[in-house]
Amino acid sequence: MGRIDVERVPYQDYSNRQLAAIPLAVLALALGIILIAYLVTGTPVALGFEFTGGTTVQFTAEDASTGDVRDVLEAEFDIESVRAIGFGSDYEVETQLEETAQLESVITDEYGDNAIQSIDTRSATFGSDTQQEALLGIIIAFVGMSVLVAAMFRALIPSVAVVASAFSDIVVPVALMNVFGIKLSLGAVAALLMIIGYSVDSDILLNNHVLRRRGDFYESAYQAMRTGISMTLTSLAAMTTMGIVSYYFGIDLLPEVALILVFGLATDLMNTYLLNMSLLRWYKYEGVKR
Repeated sequence: MGRIDVERVPYQDYSNRQLAAIPLAVLALALGIILIAYLVTGTPVALGFEFTGGTTVQFTAEDASTGDVRDVLEAEFDIESVRAIGFGSDYEVETQLEETAQLESVITDEYGDNAIQSIDTRSATFGSDTQQEALLGIIIAFVGMSVLVAAMFRALIPSVAVVASAFSDIVVPVALMNVFGIKLSLGAVAALLMIIGYSVDSDILLNNHVLRRRGDFYESAYQAMRTGISMTLTSLAAMTTMGIVSYYFGIDLLPEVALILVFGLATDLMNTYLLNMSLLRWYKYEGVKR
């Protein structure tokens, strides 16, 4: 399989400060958005059903689309999400209501007495516990990544470059979740964990080419870019396709997960080949000098 043709970037024409300015400005803006969200709502990003508690109702709605079901229920209730299950006429509704007698009545009146298949209620305490576990999972993944990178390169600046890039790759998508009204769900947490893994992969690829291969800095960086950018653009295309297809078929969870991954992958392109590149160049030509 051939690579995507990647043009050579004239890094020699820009100082390290110029290269780092854009990703640092974007990171500062993202942190500002998250701070405002925290001051307004009490959380860095709006929490979804899994973290706030509520009720899940699964039912069958013959000859009805996801949009039809959503229109019927949202007319009378505050509904978190409606998504199709499988390829039949089964649907799942999430709501923060704990008393669902009226909701059940509307579903049975609209779709039949035997429409409801299951009802699962989660307390707010359970949602809080899930929130702590998800946060702990992200922290463990980030710390583990940092330790692995430090063990691989055994040098401060290259390790900081990878960790800083991964941190920004997480912060920017979280800020954009606030902008686009995407709530934090378990699917969103999984997407953020995947972004950490992808960020580390692309940054280590660049660091290995620049620090562990002989030859000109810019030639080594270009070779890493040919592979890294091809991988990222291919993943971006795949995530975009997944988002469009899942949105078209009314699958509520996947479009949001795909959009978060698109945010993260696009941010990773910027951070890897601007922020990380500037730090590596400084380390290569100035930081290792005695």
